[in-house]
Amino acid sequence: MEEISLNSEGTIDRIGCATPPGTTCLNGTLEENPSEVRKEFVAPAVGMEFECYDDAYNYYNCYAREAGFSVRVKNSWFKRNSREKYGAVLCCSSQGFKRVKDVNRLRKETRTGCPAMMRMRLVDSKRWRILEVTLEHNHLLGPEVHKGIKSGIKRKFLSNSYTEVQPVKLYRTLVIDAGSDGASNFNQKHVRTPTDEANQWNLRKGDSQAMYNYFCRLQLTNPNFFYSMDFNDEGHLRNVFWVDARSRAANAYFGDAIFLDTTCLSNKYEVPLVSFVGINHHGQLVLLGCGLLSSEMLHSYVWLFKAWVSSTSGNSPQTVITDRCKVLQSAVADVFPKSQHRFCLSHVMRKVPEKLGGLPCYDAIRKVLLKGVYETLKSFDFEAAWGFMIQRFGVADNEWLRSLYGDRELWAPVYLKDSFFMGMSATRPGETLTTFFDKYLHKQTPLKEFLDKYELVLQKKQKEEVIADMESRNTSPELKTRCSFELQMSKVYTRAIFKRFQVEVEEMYSCFSTTQIHIDGPVTIFLVKERVLREGNRREIRDFEVLYNRAAAEVRCICSCFNFYGYLCRHALCVLNFNGVEEIPSKYILSRWKKDYKRVFVHDHTGGDFSTCERVKWFDQLCRSALQVVEEGAISLENYKVVLEAFEESLERVHNVEETQVLPSSGT
Repeated sequence: MEEISLNSEGTIDRIGCATPPGTTCLNGTLEENPSEVRKEFVAPAVGMEFECYDDAYNYYNCYAREAGFSVRVKNSWFKRNSREKYGAVLCCSSQGFKRVKDVNRLRKETRTGCPAMMRMRLVDSKRWRILEVTLEHNHLLGPEVHKGIKSGIKRKFLSNSYTEVQPVKLYRTLVIDAGSDGASNFNQKHVRTPTDEANQWNLRKGDSQAMYNYFCRLQLTNPNFFYSMDFNDEGHLRNVFWVDARSRAANAYFGDAIFLDTTCLSNKYEVPLVSFVGINHHGQLVLLGCGLLSSEMLHSYVWLFKAWVSSTSGNSPQTVITDRCKVLQSAVADVFPKSQHRFCLSHVMRKVPEKLGGLPCYDAIRKVLLKGVYETLKSFDFEAAWGFMIQRFGVADNEWLRSLYGDRELWAPVYLKDSFFMGMSATRPGETLTTFFDKYLHKQTPLKEFLDKYELVLQKKQKEEVIADMESRNTSPELKTRCSFELQMSKVYTRAIFKRFQVEVEEMYSCFSTTQIHIDGPVTIFLVKERVLREGNRREIRDFEVLYNRAAAEVRCICSCFNFYGYLCRHALCVLNFNGVEEIPSKYILSRWKKDYKRVFVHDHTGGDFSTCERVKWFDQLCRSALQVVEEGAISLENYKVVLEAFEESLERVHNVEETQVLPSSGT
């Protein structure tokens, strides 16, 4: 399991322990609602890791303060040559007994032979790992053992305490932000007040323990699990991000276009969930990561995006789709400067009844608006339709329409034709992007219940994908025409994507005229006429311009179906057919829609760089490949036996390779 902190602010916590930059500070109760707070100490445990010795020492010291004892260093071990510390034992100050020669001194005896201790060592990853822990004490615990705390620190602690609720601190596995060489952009100091709710996340009683238990369980059962926690200056939990092995693998396959679903957060759900969602090779929604945010403020979104990028080894999506929000717009520009940011059209149109429903002639306004958004093919036509609506219905002073028009290049389809949406454009009437946890997460769903459902939902979605994989590989779709394009794609596309493409092939017969209208060098412009079905089953003739370059095997329609949905439209197919082309050019057959996409998708490792970074990429690719085999191997007992035998055979072959590499050197 990986764990990362993107918060570089040093803080002085309530017990005078300095939190070093880059520290993740896990509150034992994760700062639940003050009225329901109870101390749930997350004690030291074997396997915890820290970025450096000081982090480990600070953690144990802070834990000791909350538990009611003080700490001293019992033993330290150093390397002989470099004098670098590589091991230590921290213990309760009551450990051991006075030496015989000190017994007669006037100072009161405080040592009781207490066994409480924590032994740790510097491991190969250059982190400090807890190897042994004893939690039991043989004496009373209480604040009186800390009378020796320096008064200056104590005064600072007391002056910062505006409430009797004191958080329980725990420093968890500490990792520096991989994307910033240990630096971070979170350097803005924030002074918290009792009314500053946006800077922390309030949890119900028991939520913290449920989250902690969930992460600990995944740490043991999901080796490629990644999570990150963000805390404010007071150590209160603000934001959380996590992504499991399956979602990390999906990121490599389907992270080219992502939809950031903020529905739960913006609608004030009990669970302030933010989901990173993609589309897989069957057109199904696939989860790419999850976050829980305390607010819709810029720093929360920036932190979340950086955490997600860290989990994807620094890869950024080609297109980012979000709700229409200025804060999100700023955050995307900050973290994904090379990505194309677009507003979700279905979310924009969903606001129309709310924002315009009270206007006179609302139905007429809505009809004109929808026609301008969904039916115009050129920006000039969109501008004209918008201007007509504004003038005809006298809504020039409507603030929402004015701001919507100002953002038109981020949501109106006519301006988005150069953006790749991979099927998530929702640019046709009635299309919408649903939430990944739709029907499983409601406004009053508590966090504990959501965490219980989370894995069930992922298992259900994963099963649907596996079944779709098997159907695509083992069955042939029914052909409905004699078109060569249909036959070609039936052998390549998954069943779900082929059915979508098949509609375009069938609708070629609605296009009754393909005419050459202009030649510009190697590019020829064709006009394709189509009978489009409208309300009341009436047909309307529409013209579509298609650019065709025979030498470059390029075809592009003004409707931009390929960029929006990832396959050629009926108009482009008509032009190819008109020019005697019998097969769709390979550049218009996206690998992400192919039946064998996840099997043939591999990184290029032809270079001779065997760096640590390269080995990490190998590891990630092997995890993705093995995960797919495991998923299909778990479908039945027969599959299980085949996969297990294959794994054993593969391991034996790897061992044979290792032996052949060792033998030549042993003979020299």
